[in-house]
Amino acid sequence: MNKLTVSLAFLVCSGAVFGQNLVVTAEGRHGAAPPDVPRDDISIELHGHPARIDEWTALRGERAGLELYIAIDDGLDTDIGNQYPSLKSFIAEQPATTRMGLAYLRNGEALIAAPMTSERQQIARALRLPLGSPGISASPYISLSDLIKKWPASGDRREILVISNGIDPYSPANPLNPYLLKTISDAQRAGILVHSIYYAGAGHIGHNYFRVNWGVNYLSELGDATGGEAYWQGFGTPVLFDSFLKDLNQRLRNQYLLRVEPGDARAALEPVKIVSKNPQVSLVAAKEIAIGQPD
Repeated sequence: MNKLTVSLAFLVCSGAVFGQNLVVTAEGRHGAAPPDVPRDDISIELHGHPARIDEWTALRGERAGLELYIAIDDGLDTDIGNQYPSLKSFIAEQPATTRMGLAYLRNGEALIAAPMTSERQQIARALRLPLGSPGISASPYISLSDLIKKWPASGDRREILVISNGIDPYSPANPLNPYLLKTISDAQRAGILVHSIYYAGAGHIGHNYFRVNWGVNYLSELGDATGGEAYWQGFGTPVLFDSFLKDLNQRLRNQYLLRVEPGDARAALEPVKIVSKNPQVSLVAAKEIAIGQPD
């Protein structure tokens, strides 16, 4: 199915919000590369009302700047090291316009192993096995909120690839997990897309079907709400990351900047809906965006 996945961040000028920046990912049918999406094919509604599109720009060439954090749950099974050759290849093949950082999620914090850099080898050298202690990340969502808080905004799009089992021992089976909802809100307000790859945690908790089911659901909700993609292979550890990373690479190469005038200045998250006039393209948007300046 064709998709456009959207994440949003407000743009401030001289203390006044004058527009919204949206990062839109185009997805082709059946995994194929998507066609170009012209501006005339796009319309948007904010809180049920049409909004004016002021800019629609492919994020390529001079506009291709990207900041991408890889965040690894420190409670994962240490056999994830078998996936590191694929992960290192993914790191190495990122274009020069991409800056990357590496963090480990532990005890409710994001521990920065490598700050944002253009040096691919610096990221690869900082990559280590997780500690493999069951539940050591505490809530991985609290840790992700900490990463977002530590990450200064820039003029480039910002995205996270989190590798985790998604299990939250603080709220293991809650459809309204407060830590997940806080992370979603933080990412939506910052305009950060959060992608994820499910990987089994260490110990019995990481293989408990009930807990794993909720963990996968949480990661899926996180991606759906922020405009990212959640990857998993049933409820078992993926054999290889290659197909996931290939798909993510394709997404990163097919993104657009949409600037829209909200016509409102409330400091709130508002529902958003993106529509394509092209019947060959369906649109999937981040559920809410930040309108106006916070108090």
